[in-house]
Amino acid sequence: MTPIDWFSLLHPVLVILFVYPVVGATIRLGILARERRLKIHPLPPTVGVEHADHGRWLSAGVVVAVLIALTYSFLSKAVAPEPPFSGGASRLALLMLVAAGTFVSLLALWWVKRAGLRASFALLTWAGLLGLGSQPEIWRLSDNPFSAAFWSSHYWSGVLLTGLMLFSMAAKPEIFRSLRMKRLHVSANVLVAVLLAVQAITGSRDLLEIPLSWQKPTIYGCNFETRTCPPPAQALLSPASASLSRASAAEAVAAPIS
Repeated sequence: MTPIDWFSLLHPVLVILFVYPVVGATIRLGILARERRLKIHPLPPTVGVEHADHGRWLSAGVVVAVLIALTYSFLSKAVAPEPPFSGGASRLALLMLVAAGTFVSLLALWWVKRAGLRASFALLTWAGLLGLGSQPEIWRLSDNPFSAAFWSSHYWSGVLLTGLMLFSMAAKPEIFRSLRMKRLHVSANVLVAVLLAVQAITGSRDLLEIPLSWQKPTIYGCNFETRTCPPPAQALLSPASASLSRASAAEAVAAPIS
């Protein structure tokens, strides 16, 4: 595997080792916080704070994982010899600058306190992900919401998931204070749980479809509609030519080095 192939594993590794374990802890703490609010069980008041803190880490981890996946998509196309990266180094640098700006917006969302600033930085972060994801280098099954492929797309379900998590992160103080916001938060996070399951399924599916860098010329020579690939070059040789090629290779190996 080349360095770019190892980089392609960073996104799923981060999701598996960090995001999904934190998902479990966040859901559990959310259930405990609800039980405390409804006085089902006597629990310490810290469960609500811990639930919110885990949610912030979860939202940040998802955004970082998405940024890594988008960055890989651009870099893998830029280092490939064919076809040339559209826009060259200047466009790649601009895309990396947008990715860096999106990350800075996420950091600002983490620290700002005023409601207007929280909403602004959440929207800026989501807009940055949407802008990067709209580039032609990003694999999307379909951009038509009326097609089945759109709803089975790893990218679009991830975009919706990220938007819902950024909303919860930005509205944290309002969720603490308002019962209506608490109910909206619970409803949104039921959808988040469904989308996380969809992400696990579609992400595993897409990993099977991503070839290693040295395999891409052959894989992309296949016809994905008919599910056929051109035969290997060796198979195109006649039996006599194949035998001659093997004999020549054997002679080359046996010949002394001058």
